[in-house]
Amino acid sequence: MKPGSFEYVKADTVEAAIEALQRFDGEARILAGGQSLMPLLNMRMLRPAGLIDVNGISDLSGIRVEAGEVRVGALTRYVDIEQSPLIARHLPLVAHGIRKVADRQVRNRGTLGGSLCHADPAAQMPLCALTMDARLRLAGPDGLREVPARAFFLGAYATAADPLEILVDIIYPDAEGTLGTIAQQIRRHGDFPAVSIAASARPADDGRWVDWRIGACGLDDRAIRLDRTAAMLEGQRPDAEVIAAAAAALLEDDIDPPEDVRASAEYRRHLAPIYVARAVTALVEEARP
Repeated sequence: MKPGSFEYVKADTVEAAIEALQRFDGEARILAGGQSLMPLLNMRMLRPAGLIDVNGISDLSGIRVEAGEVRVGALTRYVDIEQSPLIARHLPLVAHGIRKVADRQVRNRGTLGGSLCHADPAAQMPLCALTMDARLRLAGPDGLREVPARAFFLGAYATAADPLEILVDIIYPDAEGTLGTIAQQIRRHGDFPAVSIAASARPADDGRWVDWRIGACGLDDRAIRLDRTAAMLEGQRPDAEVIAAAAAALLEDDIDPPEDVRASAEYRRHLAPIYVARAVTALVEEARP
């Protein structure tokens, strides 16, 4: 299939992109990597009046670490994040999660900002952003504003971004010294998982683990935080008994697993504690000599 008719606009600056969005009165889409957008256009599930290409805006790309934060431009390609020594050192969870995104072809073209704005409830990058308490910086007619990841994702394919705004960059707290992993139930590499559990923590010298952050996909209509489980692990020596108790605790949280072609709600509820235990165990095993 082919997309419906639309006007193509190439923007060279963020200001030009915002002006184009205003001209189309919000009935336009931003073209970055296009890995999710183009299939939707071709199937005519989206019929925008305009397509605004931002690939020429160099200010939207890049990775830098400053003042205890890691800033990643919205236009930064997956492959650049995957190969970045800064990401590997300062955001281990993102470094691990990026390798689970689709396949090499998608990672060569897809962008971090595109994934976050698409807000697929099973995608790895929204999960990492939520788990790591990232902030998303948006530019619009009224200037810049920051939105915490917890407030940015409103549901499946829904975000707090205004139709006249463009995502500029993503700001993560520096997580140097932590370990990060994602355990997911998936039929084959490249598919979207039925359940994903992201875990990040820091091993202390006395065998205890601190700074636990745990997030999940597949247990609601968006990525969620499992703060009760993280609190049970905080400051503990995570042996098999502690891990099992923390994993079981997530069932006490207000989770509402969806039912779709990948899995039933009952099956997702069954998988959740299993994959929490696998994610936590993977971190502990990684820290062992």
